Amino acid sequence: MVLRNYQAEYKKKTRGSAKIFAKSLKLHVNGVSHNIRYYDPYPFVVKSSRGKSLIDVDDNRYTDYWMGHWSLILGHSPKKVKSLLKNQIEKSWMYGTVNEQTVKLSELISKAVPVAEKIRYVTSGTEATMYAVRLARSVTGKQIIAKIDGGWHGYTSDLLKSVNWPFSESESSGIVNEEKIVSIPFNDLEGSMKILKKHALNLAGVIIEPVLGGAGCIPATKEYLKGIQEFIHKNESLLILDEIVTGFRFRYGCLYPTMKLDPDIVTLGKIVGGGMAIGVVCGKREIMEYADTNDKKKSERSYIGGGTFSANPASMTTGFATLTELKNKRSTYEKINKLGEYARKELGKTSDGKAIITGKGSLFMTHFVKDGVTEIANASQASMCDIKALHDHHFKLIARDGIFFLPGKLGAISDTHTKQDIKEMVSAYFT
Repeated sequence: MVLRNYQAEYKKKTRGSAKIFAKSLKLHVNGVSHNIRYYDPYPFVVKSSRGKSLIDVDDNRYTDYWMGHWSLILGHSPKKVKSLLKNQIEKSWMYGTVNEQTVKLSELISKAVPVAEKIRYVTSGTEATMYAVRLARSVTGKQIIAKIDGGWHGYTSDLLKSVNWPFSESESSGIVNEEKIVSIPFNDLEGSMKILKKHALNLAGVIIEPVLGGAGCIPATKEYLKGIQEFIHKNESLLILDEIVTGFRFRYGCLYPTMKLDPDIVTLGKIVGGGMAIGVVCGKREIMEYADTNDKKKSERSYIGGGTFSANPASMTTGFATLTELKNKRSTYEKINKLGEYARKELGKTSDGKAIITGKGSLFMTHFVKDGVTEIANASQASMCDIKALHDHHFKLIARDGIFFLPGKLGAISDTHTKQDIKEMVSAYFT
């Protein structure tokens, strides 16, 4: 692949984006407000989106597999969600008080997610995981949190460790108390047990994604998760499942009941917000009640908040509309999970041995193999693959084919994608 040829083609058709992004560079750090949204030579600038498509300021149309950080399971601007949001905005989009829309969304979540006996809303996944960790420490009186090598739980300082290879290096300056976070190897129960047992006396809990998202779209094995859970509960520590990516992605509800897990705390986000800002901390009543500040001493409470915009009526409305649509149309899951299976199978065939395709349901990711890698079961193996080749292939799809993956990231299929879209994507991917 001659990348410079695709860059020239890209620059030719995105001149409007180039001008706007040049202004953005003057105003914003690296021109963006989320690190991963930048890619060379510059990201195109979106002016609108609908269904499966992004349309940039130069009127180029892209079939989107990034889907709003994987949050838009119904596609961009779905009619029923938009209609309810319009109605709400006519009334107002910010109250700063209790509203009925929050109750309606929570009723849906609590019925679909058994552990959600009590719920607290925030405005991002980062906040949700930050508060989940604080709760675990408050409940147990212990300090250490274990996470997965490669596990991504947002930018909270409590969990910003061992995200990118090499996992032994600090992810950022300005982080303190890193010794209170330990990392365990994904899908390696024996290796994980050695580390957890070493820290057992002061172990508040373990936080795990059932499917590693940013670390390579890698599902956990049932045996691994059940083994971790067994140890955690015997140790009187807490199991925190981060289902911000997986919640309502594969089925109506969370993934954990299909694996016969009994988490103490679950974090949600993305899909449950219907495209608006949201984060959710939910869990067993006796644990969540630690967040109740009424009639509690400071030493007895877990002081977790929401924030100015938490449970705002606009986010609650889009979340309610999205979950209602998914509840009433369960065939959505059958459709997109089959399309995901088809995408993984066909990409595997056409890669001609150059790549391993990981994923589950409607999520998939390509790993260009090198250095003798024969399987992708954890973040260490994923990091040994040719990450630059994946970026280059994704950029080629953007420049030449009008197909958008955020370069280097996994793909998410929405209800607006068709089998023909998947065929066209597969046909273009390795050519």
